[in-house]
Amino acid sequence: MQGLHLTADLYQCRCDAAWLTDASKLGEWCLQAVQTSGLQAVNQLFHTFPGTDRGPGGVTATVLLAESHLCLHTWPEQKSVTVDVYVCNFGGDHSAKARGLMSALVDRFLPEWTEQRSLDRGSDDA
Repeated sequence: MQGLHLTADLYQCRCDAAWLTDASKLGEWCLQAVQTSGLQAVNQLFHTFPGTDRGPGGVTATVLLAESHLCLHTWPEQKSVTVDVYVCNFGGDHSAKARGLMSALVDRFLPEWTEQRSLDRGSDDA
C-alpha cells in the first residue's frame, strides 16, 4: 500500500463567485481538470448547500478516481476552499499527476495565500 495525499487550504480566493457556489459549473471543470492531469474519473458527486443569513451556500465536489479521489469544499462567505487529492500508487506512480491536478485546482481559485501539505501514505513493506 503506497500513496500520496495532498491537501490545500485556500484563503481569500479572488475567482468569480460562481466557482464557490455553483456545483454544476465547478463539477464540470473538476472533471476536465482530472482528465487533463491524466487521472481517470470513475464517478462523481457535486452538491450545493443552501444559503444562510451569512450568504450563499458552498459546494462540496467529490470525484472518485481509478487512482483514489479528489474532494473539495468551498466557503463562499469566507472566500475559502479546502482541497484534498489522494492517489494510490498501485500499478504505477501517479504522484506527478496528483501534483499537476492540485496545481490546476489552486490556480482556478486565485487565492491570496495557501497552506499546502503532502503526506506519503503506506510503506514499501506493507
